Amino acid sequence: MSEEKNTSTPQKVLYVELTPMEFRQRVAAAPIAYLPLGTLEWHGEHLPLGSDGLQAQGFFTHLAQRVGGIVLPMLFLGTDLQQVIDGQVYFGMEIFGFAKGSPQQLDGSAYWITDAQFKTLIESVLFHLARTGFKIVVAHGHGPSTQLFNKHRSEWGREFNLELFTCWDTKNWDEETGLQTDHAAANETSLMMALHPDLVKMELLSTKRDERPKAIIGKDPRYHASAEMGNKILDNNLAWMESVLRQALRGKLNAS
Repeated sequence: MSEEKNTSTPQKVLYVELTPMEFRQRVAAAPIAYLPLGTLEWHGEHLPLGSDGLQAQGFFTHLAQRVGGIVLPMLFLGTDLQQVIDGQVYFGMEIFGFAKGSPQQLDGSAYWITDAQFKTLIESVLFHLARTGFKIVVAHGHGPSTQLFNKHRSEWGREFNLELFTCWDTKNWDEETGLQTDHAAANETSLMMALHPDLVKMELLSTKRDERPKAIIGKDPRYHASAEMGNKILDNNLAWMESVLRQALRGKLNAS
């Protein structure tokens, strides 16, 4: 990922680390809140269970250092497909990652709530963000959570007087260059290689070509993932979101 020209100490952008004075200063300069939509969810044997939130939070940290604003703690509860088969409940990749009608419970997945519960949770978050002075909120991460946020963002924007965004746009919805556009495959693995290389354990995946890693959707990360690809994805999306947010920010600051 391209480095900032400014070589000074990186700005403090994480909400949990700010003092009230630092909070006031950052909101006054750029009233943008970044909400990482995470999970505790299987992401292959090679990636950590918190990969969704780690990718979103890492991306948002870089974005906030460019544009301004504050990065919220990642949510680990999220929505997803649910099925009950023979009395056993399955969620998300436990269904999508296997042959139809043959789901399997995946180790470590512990994140699911209903759409209604997730909607209530996000509405509570947005209420408090508006109350504390934010004007713009960017949410991104776990696919189904991001999709639900997109579905309701117009009504939520009106209800809470906020401008809401995700990082998915038709210009950026591409497995090669979009942000978190597969599941634990080449895209997400590359992002983790770029953001958290110490957490990626490729050696835990089989080296046999006929043994494709289970419950991974997208291009095989063993042959298509790299830190270089991850940095290209970050650069593409940082440039896009910086332009989107600077335009939105100008409108908010000029109106105040």
